[in-house]
Amino acid sequence: MVRYLASVGVTLLVVLALVSGAAGQSGPKPNIAPRKSTAAPKPEESRGSNIRVDSSLVLIPVTVTDPLNRFVTGLEREHFKLLEDKIEQEIKQFASEDAPLSVGLVFDASGSMGAKLNKSRQAAAQFFKTANPEDEFFLVQFNDRPELVVPFTHNTEEIQNRLAFTNARGRTALLDGVYLAMNQMKKAKNARKAVLILSDGGDNSSRYTESEIKNAVREADVQIYAIGIFEPIHARGRSAEELSGPGLLNEMAEQTGGRHFAVENLNELPDIAAKIGIELRNQYVIGYSPSNQMRDGKYRRVQVKLNQPRGLPPLRPFWRQGYYAPAQ
Repeated sequence: MVRYLASVGVTLLVVLALVSGAAGQSGPKPNIAPRKSTAAPKPEESRGSNIRVDSSLVLIPVTVTDPLNRFVTGLEREHFKLLEDKIEQEIKQFASEDAPLSVGLVFDASGSMGAKLNKSRQAAAQFFKTANPEDEFFLVQFNDRPELVVPFTHNTEEIQNRLAFTNARGRTALLDGVYLAMNQMKKAKNARKAVLILSDGGDNSSRYTESEIKNAVREADVQIYAIGIFEPIHARGRSAEELSGPGLLNEMAEQTGGRHFAVENLNELPDIAAKIGIELRNQYVIGYSPSNQMRDGKYRRVQVKLNQPRGLPPLRPFWRQGYYAPAQ
């Protein structure tokens, strides 16, 4: 059964034409409906809780979208093909439940964010509205240096209250903020982990280098989503760091199976943040035991392919692109 979730407004678009080609086939008719956000089930009731993270099981979160960038849910195990270093792997575990999340918000409070702070706070509020009771969150703010303002908590209001008193000042230590978030994520209680970065891009104050952060991101089992709040490309006064911001955020997000959204219109911020929250609720988690059992600490590249369902438009998967094998 294939269900479509419309991206935020949150308006549901029922597109019967997409499934009419499969109407004559055997089996139950497709039902186009959103996946409802509900309170997380108790662990013993959740099929997703059967997936355990251990040294022999690799979990790959996958988002699937259609040509209109709407989320596609209801696909089954047979619709997916997974390769590691170009060798097909047997899928051992498959889940599409809304499992609990551990999420870090990395919030830019540098001087250049002054006029953008209010909409950025609204974006955070919209993101938290998609949360489930068993999710946990922390807040890292950065300007000249990063600060863990709120450690892991289930209380999103506590984070929003702290954001309400945030002032924009100082320079931009974006890379240091991401590094601090990766360290904090080591204390996460949930198997599924994500970081949301809200920043106007660029870095001019970090101690850590770009290559060090990219390595740290590759080593962490964390999806990164980034909302880059950029001045128009033709705007005057954009620094070299700001010009490189979109590329930096996009590369960090892409290699973890997350996504980067570049924003020029501040009014779009809340809707995009809510869309990211909904995307995290509509992912598949594919688990496999690598055929390469060598404990060499090397980076393994992962590729996810879709066996295109009949009667549907071309679908596109997004996934974590690799992981480091355990070392001896």
